[in-house]
Amino acid sequence: MMKTVPAKTIVTNAKNDFWFGTKYNMNIYRGCCHGCIYCDSRSDCYHVENFDEVRAKEDALRIIRDDLRRKKVRGVVGTGAMSDPYNPFEEKEQLTRHALELINAYGFGVEIATKSDLIVRDIDVLKEIKEHSPVLVNITITTMDDELCKIIEPNVCVSSKRFEALKKLSDAGINTGILLMPNLPWLTDSDENILELVKKAYECGVKYIYSGFGVTLRMNQRDYFYNKLDQYFPGLKEKYQKKYRDNYSCAIPMVKTKCKMFTEACNKYGIIYDMKRIVRDYQQPYKKSQLSIFDELR
Repeated sequence: MMKTVPAKTIVTNAKNDFWFGTKYNMNIYRGCCHGCIYCDSRSDCYHVENFDEVRAKEDALRIIRDDLRRKKVRGVVGTGAMSDPYNPFEEKEQLTRHALELINAYGFGVEIATKSDLIVRDIDVLKEIKEHSPVLVNITITTMDDELCKIIEPNVCVSSKRFEALKKLSDAGINTGILLMPNLPWLTDSDENILELVKKAYECGVKYIYSGFGVTLRMNQRDYFYNKLDQYFPGLKEKYQKKYRDNYSCAIPMVKTKCKMFTEACNKYGIIYDMKRIVRDYQQPYKKSQLSIFDELR
């Protein structure tokens, strides 16, 4: 049986609705077993013990139901910020799927961030939500190289499988985006990787790409990341230490040039990359009364 942790509430008010226009956050699981070497959620500030062990929130579906019933204002519920809602346990537990069914029943929208192709299982529910509220699925893809992907994101499907999932979602009429983040200096920041990713996104019907053009490093997360660099990329840790020291935000080298190249490629293929434009585009078809943030973004 899957381990659980107690919870009083799960659908909470978003602290910053800038992030894809979400009004609420929902984390059904605690911890993540994808093993990504760069994950910011390992940082001490989040107080997640045994981060690599996935645990479900106890009595999650009842709590989510009650949380949604109490909300006086409907809006977009974001999930995937702290732990992937489509971890390997979800295939059996189906907590995310049932939560989506509740979101649908209570008339809310949803924004999902994941690295897993398991999400295609729930296309039917996403299409039902899209009938009345905004839906956006963001899949993180950092590299076009499946072999590199296996190293930096070892316990989740490779990038090519994620592109296949994006194509299936797009073909089903679901708004899709790519989180090109982090962009790891000297690992995933090459011109070739960025340009090929944008082109492939276009071929798969992706409407949006949002990139951070760097990586964040702090506290024990930095130690974990550096240990993995020593293990798989000897000598690279020293380059990080020399350039970034103890900085939290670590922009890729030649960041302005890379950003310009990225935006030009997106413009070429008609892909949206500005956050406010992304939010406007996928929320525009719905009535203003459904979304408390809509007026601010017009």
